[in-house]
Amino acid sequence: MIKTLQNLFARLRPSTVSANPLEPFKMTTILHIDSSILGGYSVSRSLTAEIVAKQQALHPGARVIRRDLVVDAAMHLSDAHMAVFQGGEVGNAALGQDLATGGAYVDELFAADIIIIGAPMYNFTIPTQLKAWVDRVCVAGRTFKYGANGPEGLVTGKKVFVASARGGVYTGDSPAAAMEHQESYLKGVLAFIGLTDVTIIRAEGLALGEDAKTAAIAGAKAEIQALAA
Repeated sequence: MIKTLQNLFARLRPSTVSANPLEPFKMTTILHIDSSILGGYSVSRSLTAEIVAKQQALHPGARVIRRDLVVDAAMHLSDAHMAVFQGGEVGNAALGQDLATGGAYVDELFAADIIIIGAPMYNFTIPTQLKAWVDRVCVAGRTFKYGANGPEGLVTGKKVFVASARGGVYTGDSPAAAMEHQESYLKGVLAFIGLTDVTIIRAEGLALGEDAKTAAIAGAKAEIQALAA
């Protein structure tokens, strides 16, 4: 009987089942986050959608958790939030709901095996909607802790893809490179909580004419199609 089960599972994709047929099945979970305010005109949203589709093809049966930070935006942190964090009362229903949303952000982060983040550049950094998400997932004692050697990230063993879209060029020897606080910030804060396996899929120079925009998007989409499991 065991031999029959082993032969059956050997014919299935290794990314969807354990190599040991007696171990429980583990479904891949993808967390899909968008933060662009441009809706259907957004380049980062089109790229995250393609990354999700590619990862679903690589991991058949994967479950997708969807977070649109524009449609379902969290509040920015306030004195009322800080009071609750210090043990105070939840003053109203809206605050209570918002605190629950922030808790869900953290739960989703831990539940995911693959995290896909749409991060356009607005005024040289990430959108305020994405910064609000960052503020909710950087939680001492849950996603990082302070030890004898300093901070230690607690969200580990996950793969992150960032779909970066920006109008100018900030790579290489560009004179604008010093103004880049988008990808560098996001990679830094993700590493702080333990997410160090980060792949950037970038489309830049989008405001430099239609030819440049078309080429940048095509290049990013080619990178997505070349991704391996």
